[in-house]
Amino acid sequence: MTHPILRHPLLRCRSALAVALTAALLSPVAACSSADDSSRASAPASAKPTTLTVFAAASLTKSFDQIGKDFQKAHPGVTVRFSYEGSQTLVEQLSEGAPADVLATADTKNMDKATKASLVGTTTEFATNTLILITPPGNPARITGLDSSLTGRKLVICAPAVPCGNATKELAGKLGVTLAPVSEEEKVTDVRGKVESGQADAGIVYRTDAAASGKKVTAVAIEDADKVVNHYPIAATKSSKNADLARQFIAQVTSAQGQKVLADPGFSPAS
Repeated sequence: MTHPILRHPLLRCRSALAVALTAALLSPVAACSSADDSSRASAPASAKPTTLTVFAAASLTKSFDQIGKDFQKAHPGVTVRFSYEGSQTLVEQLSEGAPADVLATADTKNMDKATKASLVGTTTEFATNTLILITPPGNPARITGLDSSLTGRKLVICAPAVPCGNATKELAGKLGVTLAPVSEEEKVTDVRGKVESGQADAGIVYRTDAAASGKKVTAVAIEDADKVVNHYPIAATKSSKNADLARQFIAQVTSAQGQKVLADPGFSPAS
């Protein structure tokens, strides 16, 4: 039996109006929710974060830092992590199982070791470099080259196993000069550091390192330095879990843009 109060026409109108208003209020909310869901569904997923590890000779630090930044801009979600050491150290680390996607050395000798040990795939030469002397600003010891001006002076060079050290030994032999260094460093940037800090009167480095030191050193040309040229090869490692990205990074290094970055500090093109 219907309650008597519901028979009143005015109450029946109010009840119908309340139902209509409720439906009207709920309808836009549902529409907005549907639109939001559609927007979320169509939004592109962000790139999966990936780290590309590059083992590179210490002399490549400035150039590869810039190439790495350019590569990251072109590959959202990718972080390029560099390990800069002497080439011989990098090959040793790879052979001991250190994870890396790309190897770039300052000579073919150490890259050949990596190739023979099946640590890397196909190699590509991407730059060349030669040696130069550096002294503290103003050249207070008046060094003139690989000559008698080095007698009694504190000379710092790279160790023979390091590409710059091997090149130094070869060049001294070609010039008939016997060197008497006070120390032999494991990477060329350590030679730079000792000269910049005034711990040495002179150091033998690549011309690109002299450029990287800027006003912190004075460069002194070595006669016939072009008789010994270091060739820089690069390759993807066989253990890389990012083989496609590794190949793309190598392509960036050998591209016109990458070659311009390398030319700025003094690297010469591949021979």
